[in-house]
Amino acid sequence: MSEIPFYDTVIIGGGPGGLTAGIYAMRAAMKTVLIEKTASGGQMNLSDSVENWPGEEHISGMDLSNKFLEHAKSYGLPIISGEVTAIDPSLSFHTVRLADGTAVNCHAVILATGGSPRQLGILGENKYYGNGVSYCAVCDGFFFTDRTVVVVGGGDSAVEESLYLAKLAKKVYLAHRRDELRAGRLLQQRLQKECKIEVLWNTVLTAIEADADGVCSIDMKDTKAGGASKLATDGVFIFIGFEPNNGLVPAGVKTSREGYVITNDKCESSIPGIFAIGDLREKAIRQIITAAADGCIASLSAAHFVETQKVGKDACELTVV
Repeated sequence: MSEIPFYDTVIIGGGPGGLTAGIYAMRAAMKTVLIEKTASGGQMNLSDSVENWPGEEHISGMDLSNKFLEHAKSYGLPIISGEVTAIDPSLSFHTVRLADGTAVNCHAVILATGGSPRQLGILGENKYYGNGVSYCAVCDGFFFTDRTVVVVGGGDSAVEESLYLAKLAKKVYLAHRRDELRAGRLLQQRLQKECKIEVLWNTVLTAIEADADGVCSIDMKDTKAGGASKLATDGVFIFIGFEPNNGLVPAGVKTSREGYVITNDKCESSIPGIFAIGDLREKAIRQIITAAADGCIASLSAAHFVETQKVGKDACELTVV
């Protein structure tokens, strides 16, 4: 049986938080590996345009992801393409297990698993996913060129994706359950200037219907008047937030009611040596820049933790001798 490799730090997830953690971990001279099961960059890859990353007035999410990745690689960060299935914590070290049966041991684990699109939970949503229902305008918008689409949501993502879809679609409806949007003022101003977009205020979707060609209509309800109506559409794009990808969070780690990991200001969880960052961590603001900041904080905190672990081990060995 081959010996299980031992690292100072294992980073799980290659989004902006994970890649930033990798950069700082390598700069701190820690033996580090990053494990990512899909494409590096995470949700950042799905953004058509990023306009609030300092130093870049306008850059696509994919291009920014590539910059993060190349920066991390420039420090020699090892990246494993694989799926982590479990984390087994212990007092002396932690074990990270992969789907292919391999495992790695480490002093510290930085969880950067992010989140997944939140679903409406209505009839037809899952059934017609990929056949008219989408959670990514950049991925699927092209297929709706010169067609009618409905965007669901009221935050920055919903408005950004509506504006992107307006470049392609014939008509865009933005359905929001309230009478005012949560998106930033600048985005709202752009929305108001786009003649292809019509906002459906106080509106929730109750069902998505399809024919042989895919989605053909939605059933709606007025949240104030209570009336029901139907709207013909070729596609539905849903942007109502994200759920934390907390499936790998070990038992014993404290989480919020919504499933986010509760940490201190060092991104430390309730289990020593387990850190959580980005969209997985309980916090007020979730942006690319805050995920990157978390990555920096967690990595420097992990470096301090690893050093104390090594010093403690050396002290124990010296005492035994």
